[in-house]
Order: sequence, then C-alpha cells, then structure tokens
Amino acid sequence: MRWKDRRVSTNVEDRRGGGGAKAGGISIIGLVVAFVAWKFFGVDPQQAYQATQAVTNAQSSQQGSAPQNLTAEQKEASDFVGTVLADTEDTWTPIFKQMGMTYKPPRLVLFSGVVRSGCGTAQAAMGPFYCPADQKVYIDTSFFKDMRQQMGISGEKNQTELSRQDQAGDFAQAYVIAHEVGHHIQNLLGISGQVQQARAQVSQTQGNQLSVRLELQADCFAGIWAHQNQKRTQFLEQGDIEEAMDAAEKIGDDYLQRRATGQVVPDSFTHGTSEQRMQWFQTGFKSGDINQCNTFK
Repeated sequence: MRWKDRRVSTNVEDRRGGGGAKAGGISIIGLVVAFVAWKFFGVDPQQAYQATQAVTNAQSSQQGSAPQNLTAEQKEASDFVGTVLADTEDTWTPIFKQMGMTYKPPRLVLFSGVVRSGCGTAQAAMGPFYCPADQKVYIDTSFFKDMRQQMGISGEKNQTELSRQDQAGDFAQAYVIAHEVGHHIQNLLGISGQVQQARAQVSQTQGNQLSVRLELQADCFAGIWAHQNQKRTQFLEQGDIEEAMDAAEKIGDDYLQRRATGQVVPDSFTHGTSEQRMQWFQTGFKSGDINQCNTFK
C-alpha cells in the first residue's frame, strides 16, 4: 500500500504519552481474545465501557495536547493514521456533496492505555471504536500489533511502506480506520440512531441481527473508500485486497466463536460471519456506490 507523501489530515488528536492514566489491573486481551476481536469494529462503546469497569477504575486526565518526544515509530504511526483519515475525507466529501449534504469529518484520537471519550472511559483492550456522542474515532496504535499477535492478521500478503514488521500490514490497518469512519457516516445519515431505536423494541436475538447489518454496512463503506481512493491515488499494491479479506475473515463472528469455544452460536452474532464481512467489503470495493450498501433490505 502506497501512503507516503500524501496529505495528512489535521483532524488527528494525539493523546499518547501526555501524562494521562495508564491502564492497570487485568489484561482483557490476555484473558478473552475473542472479546477483544469482537470489539475490533465495535459500534457500541458504552457497552464495552461497562464491561471493562469491572477490571479497572483508571481515569484519564488527558486533554488532547500534542505529546512530547515521539519515537520514530510513534511518528510514523501518526503520519499513517493521518494519511488514511485524509483519504476518507477526500472520499466522503464529494459523495455527500452529490447527496446535497455537507460532510463533517470525524476527529481521530490516538491514545495509550486508557482514554476518556464522550461515551465513557475506554481501555485499549477494547480495540478501535467510534463514539457517536462526540463524533470521534479512538485508536490505540498498539492494537495494530495485537492484530498480528492475537488475531493472526499478518502483513505478509502485500508490500508495505511501514517500517515495523511486527504488526498487521498497512492495508489491514487502513481497513480498520475506514470501517470506524463508516460508523461515522452511519451516524451522520441517521442510520445508527434508527437502528438503536429499533433494537430497543425487539428481542436480543433480533437486536443482534440489526447490529450485524450495521457492521456489514460499515464494511461496505470501507470498501467504497478503497474503491474511490484507488481511482484518485492508485494507492493499492499487489496483495492489498487479499490482506483485507484475511482481516475480514478473522474478525467474523463464526471464526472468533469457533476459535474461542469450538462452536458457533448464530443467534449471538453481532458483527456478521467471515463470509458476510468479506462479501460486503467486496460489494463496496467493486461498486464504489453508497446505494449498493443497503444491508437492511
């Protein structure tokens, strides 16, 4: 994936190493790998926050000021994330314009360990998430290493301009960011609010099915980003799409449940099967058309 020497978004808020509280106590990643992966593309950070209250009372005092003395790896991570975020801005701005709307991009918060969001205090162990209350995406970039070590999502299928080799490949990481921005798109279009209202009126099983549809649509939106960005920048290299498919497979509910317990319980799915996640990313990527991403019909 070619990402260097392009525009870097100014909507990145770097809270790493600013004297904020660090996560303590039990490591959720060490205890429940499946939970971490389940929250990989989570759309309900408040629920995840409540789960982690049992293992931490840490509070974040981070205020969003720029960290001092970034390492070369941290600086590279910031540049990479900022470039992908800029690509999403350049993708969704004209799409919203065509719909007669103005795109308001999310801010992306980089943090270490623990962060305070508009949806509550969150730990890095939850994985990246989008908070609709403050319209921000939250990412601890150490998660990119966990993608490889905990989930087996490697970076060996494509070329990479990232210097680190102990984490998932750059396109898999970009897919994570584009998916979370997809939840922001759903929030702006009112889709998330409609789904939350509907979930409150149905059974848990039916609510889970609605959650699956929401997640699959965010996957489709991530595919649109890849399609439009390829037309604009020719950033894809050999193996990039295969890497996205590898990531989509390994965060499917069936894959994670089988890995964690040896059995699959479809009624408990919240994000979709591996096949569904791969299919909807491909739908967005092949069409580049938001009208093709109606996962609710």
